[in-house]
Amino acid sequence: MKRPTIDDIARRAGVSKGAVSFALNGRPGVSSETRRRIQAIAADLGWQPNSLARALFDGRPDVLGLVVDRPARTLGLEPFFMQLISGIEATLSAASVGLLLQMTEDHEAEIAIYRKWWAQHRVAGVFVVDLRKEDARIAVLEELRLPAVVIGGPAGTGRLPAVWSDDAGAIGLVVEHLAGLGHRRIARIAGPGELRHTVVRTAAMRAAAARLGVESVTVHTDYSGEGGERATLDLLRRPERPTAIVYDNDVMAVAGTAAAREAGFSVPAQLSVVAWDDSALCLLARPHLTAVSRDIAAFGAHAARSLLDLVQGHEVGDTQQANPRLVNRGSTAPCHEPIQ
Repeated sequence: MKRPTIDDIARRAGVSKGAVSFALNGRPGVSSETRRRIQAIAADLGWQPNSLARALFDGRPDVLGLVVDRPARTLGLEPFFMQLISGIEATLSAASVGLLLQMTEDHEAEIAIYRKWWAQHRVAGVFVVDLRKEDARIAVLEELRLPAVVIGGPAGTGRLPAVWSDDAGAIGLVVEHLAGLGHRRIARIAGPGELRHTVVRTAAMRAAAARLGVESVTVHTDYSGEGGERATLDLLRRPERPTAIVYDNDVMAVAGTAAAREAGFSVPAQLSVVAWDDSALCLLARPHLTAVSRDIAAFGAHAARSLLDLVQGHEVGDTQQANPRLVNRGSTAPCHEPIQ
């Protein structure tokens, strides 16, 4: 069934397309009687406004975009992205703005999506996640002049505004907590090493460990439960095994805790565990997991407000979210193992 157009309305009403546009967009240039007649014909034909045309006409964003360059199976299991998207969606829906979400597992494919969206006017702006050490997306988005807000940073974002939280300060809290419990060998199971927030956390952990006189080691995985499980068992097989492990997400922490217990290690008597980003998963684990807590939905909502302001021509700068805090639960305890 053919979708009715402004041409159809103009022919039925016996007026120009410009007159129809004025009438349907509430602009001056047609009489009240003509406006009512055009609106009645549009309703009779079942005409609906083209969201892109309306956005271009009145300067309002109707769709914003988010590309996530991670395996779909990982995204579906990780509460962080679900909470982030819920915060973004809550803000956008209140403004009658949609979110176009696309998955990819290739960095170049993500850049190609931005170029296609820009060329086709598919979105008014984009959210950028998982900032990398050398991130080609930043220069491309600056070249296209496609409005964008980086969720992460603040370093490495070029001229794009960023919404970020203090990863370095949070890892310092974790190391101080574990060192205060007597742990002297602390490991961290992190995400991919090319991600900028991974680099920031690694450097902060190394600095905190040196300051507090403890040993630290970081190993990298893919954020999956399977990756967390394998890395945990590898660490626990070492001659000088860690007495505490920090995980860069809750999925790996839950899987790693289960793997350690199945391998015969008591949590927290023999191994203390800390998860990054508190979630319902941390309360489903036994024991409940000590975790770094951030209001991720508020994080997403703030990014959405920033991007809405940006696409409407307002000046937007970097914004730091409230500092993360450490929620102490049953998975951390004093270290009773003598260090050789």
